[in-house]
Amino acid sequence: MKTPTSLAKIDGIDKKILRFLMQDARKPVLEIARSIGISGAAIHQRLRKLEASGLLSGSKFIVNPKSLGYTTMAYIGIYLDKAMSNPIAVKQLEKIPEVLECHYTTGNWSILIKVLCRDNEHLMQVLNKEIQAIEGISRTETFISLAQQIDRQITI
Repeated sequence: MKTPTSLAKIDGIDKKILRFLMQDARKPVLEIARSIGISGAAIHQRLRKLEASGLLSGSKFIVNPKSLGYTTMAYIGIYLDKAMSNPIAVKQLEKIPEVLECHYTTGNWSILIKVLCRDNEHLMQVLNKEIQAIEGISRTETFISLAQQIDRQITI
């Protein structure tokens, strides 16, 4: 796999393939091939090349969290008592299933996390009993998302 500093080289056909797959990762390769005007084997070969370059990192099904009763999305800025606490705090945050993302940031916070909970009461329990109990976390700031208005990938 390529390092993050090396750029993947793609042409117009690669871009067309990627656009089809970003829209629907389950679209049959032969249907994509017919739409683009090349063989299915050529599509497979290009997909292998794109994976090897590090541009593609797999495909996944997306679960609708609301269908499972998870309706409260929040972003939590975490202040650490010292920078050395970061790896320890992240290891503990990984153990909390409600934590979906964790970012090392610049600015006031050391860490920004995205959490998904059933409701505000569940969020309060996760925050008070799990996140704020982690050694090295001095305080937090929580922002509840009222509605996600944009959800997209980078344009190809």
